Amino acid sequence: MNRELIVRSSPDAVDFALLKDGKLIELHKDEDDNNFSVGDIFLAKIRKPVTGLNAAFVNVGYEKDAFLHYHDLGPQLSSMLQFIKKVRTGKLKDFSLKNFPFEKDIDKNGSINEVIKANQSLLVQIVKEPISTKGPRISSELSLAGRYLVMVPFSDRVSVSQKIGSKEEKDRLIRLVKSIKPKGFGVIIRTVAEGKKVAELDRDLQNLSSKWMTMCMKLQKASHPSKVLIELNRASSILRDVFNDSFTGIHVDDETLYNQIKDYLHEIAPQKESIVKLYSGSSPIFEKFGIERQIKTSFGRTASMSRGAYLVIEHTEALHVIDVNSGNRSNKAKNQEDTALEVNLSAASEIARQLRLRDMGGIIVIDFIDMVKGDHRRKLFDHLRDEMKDDRAKHKILPPSKFGLVQITRQRVRPEMNIKTSEENPNGSGAEVEAPIVLIDKINHDLERIMKGNQKNNGVVLNIHPFIAAYLTKGFPSPRYKWFVEYKKWVKIQPRDAYTYLEYRFKDKDGKTIR
Repeated sequence: MNRELIVRSSPDAVDFALLKDGKLIELHKDEDDNNFSVGDIFLAKIRKPVTGLNAAFVNVGYEKDAFLHYHDLGPQLSSMLQFIKKVRTGKLKDFSLKNFPFEKDIDKNGSINEVIKANQSLLVQIVKEPISTKGPRISSELSLAGRYLVMVPFSDRVSVSQKIGSKEEKDRLIRLVKSIKPKGFGVIIRTVAEGKKVAELDRDLQNLSSKWMTMCMKLQKASHPSKVLIELNRASSILRDVFNDSFTGIHVDDETLYNQIKDYLHEIAPQKESIVKLYSGSSPIFEKFGIERQIKTSFGRTASMSRGAYLVIEHTEALHVIDVNSGNRSNKAKNQEDTALEVNLSAASEIARQLRLRDMGGIIVIDFIDMVKGDHRRKLFDHLRDEMKDDRAKHKILPPSKFGLVQITRQRVRPEMNIKTSEENPNGSGAEVEAPIVLIDKINHDLERIMKGNQKNNGVVLNIHPFIAAYLTKGFPSPRYKWFVEYKKWVKIQPRDAYTYLEYRFKDKDGKTIR
């Protein structure tokens, strides 16, 4: 199994595509104007506690107040409030917590107005980014995530990921971490720590302690509200969470990002540093790796599968509904039941991919093709669980109901990835789709201007939608051949999956746009 990370940079955003054996399984966008990323820590101010909701609205600098529920305060809230007060007033200079006296934990079934009040300073962490009309969801139970460990201030608890199956390995890791963890900090051992030596864990812990110290130094003079700790850039956070030995390539088209990723990989896996490559090809990086085409076929209301089967994905305010259809599928199955099982297993794999790719969260209801046999339903359920075991988002899958429906809840922490893939027919509603005459006339006019204005230019390249590219190059004499006869120069036509139907650009041999 090969994994590749493809990173595309643009002036206002960076796109990350994760490929598994060449197939797109995750797509992320890191925008410059996103000031509220999951993991960021803010010094905020309580706007007002609301007893009826047992929650408080908190000013973190977003247009809508953030929502903080009592259960997200964390048991060590009183210790944190005392710590913030002493640091802000200059009474505490040692931020290590080894000599800091802890307060009594708050009651887990208490009331919000008993523990916090309006205008109080509080450290909060973004756990869900702003989505639709809602402000960010926050927690005051802070955690600093590293490659192998997660450090939790104001705690002494050590816990280990449930995905590590071996009891002996769990005991070994807990024993090692207890021997190196600083006093006053709890530690959660991540799955990727399995098999690691104490030196690697200690180095990760030292990095997290350094981040904590830096944050506390900012806290002394920070205003309300302000960001005091920034989560890793998206490239590094993706590598931190998904990188493993199966990665065979990381391709980046921006030199600054290339150096950042190489530096980060040097820290976490120096033996893999050589897989980071700076892409310098003439075609866009997403075109080169076939990502644009996969985006156009994977997003939208329908998602195609092999041999005619497809999914219909509907979005409502309350939940997502996915319908599995066999389409005009033909196979060698002996009966309808075997056909249904084959289609459902294929659909389960594609659904697991779609949930990660679109980052769909909340309640998802799947209407698989009806199956009579109980062992077939169990096989489908087990297969869907296996396909989703690599999903980093917390999720729960229920067995098929008596109506054949499978229900999934999946954690939502960021806005869903929604890419418009359909285009309006440029010839008008109901018209046959063909190369529009107006567009061809415009291309001919621009080409004439370019050829007459650049007599010495022999490297004219037309970048255009694949449909129009096919129209210009097929048949005899093709429009491109007519251009050759008229101008005595050959125009290279480059199909671009990312272009819309009416979009085109003329470029020179160096890739610069000809105006």
